Amino acid sequence: MSGDGEVSPETSPTDEELPEAEVGGEPGFEDADVFDEIDIAAVVAERDDFRDTMLRVKAEFDNYRKRVTREQVELRERANENLAEKLLVVLDACEAAIGHGSTDVEPIAKMLSDLLESEGLVRLTPVDEPFDPNLHDAVLHEEGDGGEPIVIETLRTGYQWKTRVLRPAMVKVKG
Repeated sequence: MSGDGEVSPETSPTDEELPEAEVGGEPGFEDADVFDEIDIAAVVAERDDFRDTMLRVKAEFDNYRKRVTREQVELRERANENLAEKLLVVLDACEAAIGHGSTDVEPIAKMLSDLLESEGLVRLTPVDEPFDPNLHDAVLHEEGDGGEPIVIETLRTGYQWKTRVLRPAMVKVKG
């Protein structure tokens, strides 16, 4: 061949080479019945096995990806929850300062409280609500009429982060 795609006389096939090229060209492909030797059913079964394996691996990977995503969300929630739990000490100190008459702390306490509440912190101040041992820690008890115990005073504010109780409210119960 020359550089511009034309066939030169030196590279063109000879008359003896032409019949071989017309028949099939390359050695080993002279038989037209190559596919008769291959078991079609075995090839189809192998293909189906590969397909089933691929679908199973794909499903396992999808489940893995969903599980990892869910675990990452839970991990972030736990980290936020731990930070909120550590900041409860600051909120308690602010409440104590306000309880002793310090007005300088009120804006800081309000900002911190509002920020944490916007992220999922819930204050548990259950006065006049039924006593719930999952949310309240009864440290004082006053005799009542024998009915259902009712919270009559909150001694220490409790906190809940979204659905989990960080610290139960310390309460006085009547009932």
